[in-house]
Order: sequence, then structure tokens, then C-alpha cells
Amino acid sequence: MPATMGKPELEAATRLLGLQPFHEPGLLERALTHKTFANETAPVDEVQHNERLEFLGDAVLELVVSELLMQALPGAEEGELTELRAGLVNRDELAEFGAGLGLGQVLRLGRGEEQSGGRAKPSLLADAFEALLGALYLDQGLDAARALVQRVLGPRVAGLQVGRPATNPKSRLQELLQRRGERPPEYVLLGTSGPPHAREFTVAARQGELEIGRGTGRTKKAAEQAAARQVLAALGEEPA
Repeated sequence: MPATMGKPELEAATRLLGLQPFHEPGLLERALTHKTFANETAPVDEVQHNERLEFLGDAVLELVVSELLMQALPGAEEGELTELRAGLVNRDELAEFGAGLGLGQVLRLGRGEEQSGGRAKPSLLADAFEALLGALYLDQGLDAARALVQRVLGPRVAGLQVGRPATNPKSRLQELLQRRGERPPEYVLLGTSGPPHAREFTVAARQGELEIGRGTGRTKKAAEQAAARQVLAALGEEPA
């Protein structure tokens, strides 16, 4: 397998992700390179993987989301902001952001990871999203990283309210049903479609034999969240 990405590949990845061209294309290449690819490519020391960029991107993400929350919710206290931020940047949410950008299509994976469906794994997508933020920050500065976070997270931040934690829809639905004395839903995978690098999952939320919601997503967890969100909307607990 080629140790480096060619210019056409890098340009195609940049377009797919909706980014401006990198001043240092090698940063984008590194952000898209999983350690399994680096370990299988000889000589190993010539191929850098994305874990260090992931470390940096995690810090950039925390800063930018904190900024967005403070701007959107000027009346929120520190504890509320911390809780809201935790709900927005958990692993499942980051995986959904990465899948939505199309990161699964352009990741460089080792053979074993490729064969085991790594392009759709939430952990890999979440890590790659953070690595991409780190690469953007190093190449184009904080404004570019902020713009990407705003693109994927802006609508969700805009819908937040003080006193309403940004817990995920599954948790909110379970809490609501418990308060109503109803059984928690069961999430059933109905099917998958699309190629391995761009799978779409369809999940039903059921109470016994009754289907109360259905959702689709680029990961199974994202589809479950979408199904829960549909139920919450039907119950008047979330915008439709």
C-alpha cells in the first residue's frame, strides 16, 4: 500500500470534507491515518498516524465548544455550561459528526481494521474528527477549527436552553418514560444500507411489540439517538 497520499487523493479528501486546501497537506494526511495503517506500512517510521493530532484536537474542541456555549447562553452558570459541554462532545456525538462529514470514506486503515468494518466504527470516527480539528488548527489557525465546529455543532448549540442538560436523546427518553411509569424502549436494528465506508443504519425504538419511533444514522448509535429523538418530538419534548 502507498505510504503517502497523492495530490489528487488529498484534493478529493479536502473537497469531500468541505475544507479549504491545506498549506501543509501532510497534516491532513496524518489526520486521516490510523495507527493500524502506519504499523502495516514499511518503513513504519516514515508514516505518522493521527493520535497526537487527536490529543490536540480534543483541546481545541473543548475550547471552541466552551466559546459557543458562553455566547449562546449568557445567563448560564459554570456548572450548567460544563454539563452542556459534556453532553455535546461525548464519543457518540463526535462519531456522528465524523460520519456526517464523510471521514469514513477517506480514512487510511490497516488491512485488518478495514476488513472488520473500521470505516464505520464510532471510536475511529470520533478520533479522526478530533485529529482533523487538530490538523486544521495547526495549518489554518483557530478560526478554521472554529468554523468546522460551528458547521457541525452550531444548530445543536442554538437549540439549547439553560436548565435543560444536553444529555443525549436516549437518556432523556428513558428518564421521561421512567417518570411516566412506562418501560424503557428497546432499540432494534432493522437493516443497513450503503457501501462499507458509508453505511446507513435503520433502528426502531420499541416498547414490547409496539414501535414508537424509528431513526437512521451513519452509525448504529446515531440511528438509536435519531429514533429516540423522534419519540421525544412526538411527545412534545423536542422540536420535530
